[in-house]
Amino acid sequence: MKRMIRVLMIVICCMMSCNMAANAGNGKPISVDALPAKAQTLINNHFNGQKVMLATIESGVVSRSYDVVLKNGTKLEFDKRGNLTEIDCKQGIVPDQLIPQAINNYLKENYEGQSVRKIEINRKEYEVELTNGLDLTFNKHFQLIDIE
Repeated sequence: MKRMIRVLMIVICCMMSCNMAANAGNGKPISVDALPAKAQTLINNHFNGQKVMLATIESGVVSRSYDVVLKNGTKLEFDKRGNLTEIDCKQGIVPDQLIPQAINNYLKENYEGQSVRKIEINRKEYEVELTNGLDLTFNKHFQLIDIE
């Protein structure tokens, strides 16, 4: 009996894992009004002239995120609370107001004339891609920790 329960639990776990893998990356289109208020405010304040072409919600088992694509190709990602987690400006540059001041100061001192094309933000670090192709990684205290 114990063996049968153990086998049944393994089968259930496998089925749940397969279901999670099948649903990963499946974004459902949503209206801009369905985005968290914080995300809507950021878009309106910093990209007011750009039309939102697509907004999607990505739901995982324990997390939810939002992806937004603007008319000029800029891609924005937000966490479930509407905090910006990534901005990728394909044809432009990231607005200075969206880059932490300490990183902006470092870039002005060391990479004058370069702008930020992409920034990824997570709990432990900031990954910044410059227009010259360099990738800079800063820790949560805004200290440079890697250059690629």
